Amino acid sequence: MTRQAIFITGAASGIGRATALQFHARGWFVGATDVDTEALAKLKTDLQEDCFTAKLDVTDKLQFDQVIKDFARASQERLDILFNNAGIAVAGYLDEVPFEKTLATLNINLIGVFNGIHASIHLLRATENALCFTTASSAANFGTPGMAAYSTTKVAVKGLTEALSVEFARFGARAADVSPGIIDTPLWQKSERYVHGEQRQIANIPEQNRSREDAGRTVAAEAVADCVWQAYHSDKLHWYVPEEVEERNRSAALDPEGTRDALIAQASKR
Repeated sequence: MTRQAIFITGAASGIGRATALQFHARGWFVGATDVDTEALAKLKTDLQEDCFTAKLDVTDKLQFDQVIKDFARASQERLDILFNNAGIAVAGYLDEVPFEKTLATLNINLIGVFNGIHASIHLLRATENALCFTTASSAANFGTPGMAAYSTTKVAVKGLTEALSVEFARFGARAADVSPGIIDTPLWQKSERYVHGEQRQIANIPEQNRSREDAGRTVAAEAVADCVWQAYHSDKLHWYVPEEVEERNRSAALDPEGTRDALIAQASKR
């Protein structure tokens, strides 16, 4: 019997790296991809060379197709979990963010997910009980002001998950997603913020929220990796890290106007 296999985009740091390390420790074959080849090489060393790694720009469909073919040869045509994790965040009011940055967010966070699923759906179909798992965000609970494009992609990801959870049942595969809150990852250091079209330093959000104890508290990337493992052994559709994010999601859904007005009031005090 071949080893169970997981393919991870955005695997070189943060949530992707934590997931790669955890699944490798559990005996799975790991496919790890990223645009950061230096960090990817470090991950490969940490996995004791027992893995598949490749540079991958998720917006390049032809490249994605080729990388999946290479991975399939290494995994003996097996894909138990496709983890669509690669993403970027660009902060700033929509009219103040350079439009090419908005397009990059849409292309990486959403089109990149479609590229990955389309490139690997034949492997999901061929692998018993396979799971297509995608990183959404707590920003999908209610559109986050100052991150309009990012929120849009994450809302779309949840809708995609729901549709595919029904479509994939035709061949015994599943779909699920996770909405992380504030996760302690390098994404925050790599993110860009724009004010009146000029790039500014983004706030260290994880550091600012370490002392909180509610849904807005800072959580380690390993908690999301744990969630991926749990999701594989469950039929639950939407996951939340920390779990309190789910209640915040329900509150926003029940009273979107109230959520909107509270955010407007909060913004007016800045």
